[in-house]
Amino acid sequence: MKDLIQGILKFQREEFPKRSALFKHLATQQNPKTLFIACSDSRVVPALLTQCEPGELFVIRNAGNIVPAYAVQPGGVSASVEYAVAGLKVRDIVICGHSDCGAMTAVATCQCLDHMPAVEEWLEHASGARRISLTRPHASDRARVDDMVRENVIEQLDHLRTHPSVAQALAEGRVDLHGWVYDIETGEIDALEGRTGKFVPLREQPDVTATLERVA
Repeated sequence: MKDLIQGILKFQREEFPKRSALFKHLATQQNPKTLFIACSDSRVVPALLTQCEPGELFVIRNAGNIVPAYAVQPGGVSASVEYAVAGLKVRDIVICGHSDCGAMTAVATCQCLDHMPAVEEWLEHASGARRISLTRPHASDRARVDDMVRENVIEQLDHLRTHPSVAQALAEGRVDLHGWVYDIETGEIDALEGRTGKFVPLREQPDVTATLERVA
């Protein structure tokens, strides 16, 4: 806690004055263009990865960068997605997985989570990705986890399309969907190329966007 407090004081002393005009502008409004859905992992920092300023990203974070399929009784993720799309009118939605993801490692390796029942239930939202990944041979445990991370991004994009606000925005051409995987060690990001269903280096195809329908 001491480190956090020192960080706040440093922010107020050194960083806030540099952006005082920006924060004054943001004090009563926000107009983010992107909804960024990421894992809660402490090593993944969306604003740092994208070099965005305050007010540019609307962020949802949870274990495994999961978006449950829309239900009659929506939860916090559903409400946040709806607000971003229908309220803030974001133009892009990114679901960003990452290397060495603890949540996806647990799913891929069928770890026992009896001691964390809430986590176990939450990760059932990645069960489709698990079934697909388990049908494939993998050269190593790391390869298995990497494959699971990618399949999970694809499944969560599928779930995202079940949300009425997203479905309407897609039908009207008001939003684009993007699936990314961030490599913590190298800083590289692979993006889902919708026409092929493959992940490609983002630096080589910076305009890559997921198609409206999943590629089999």
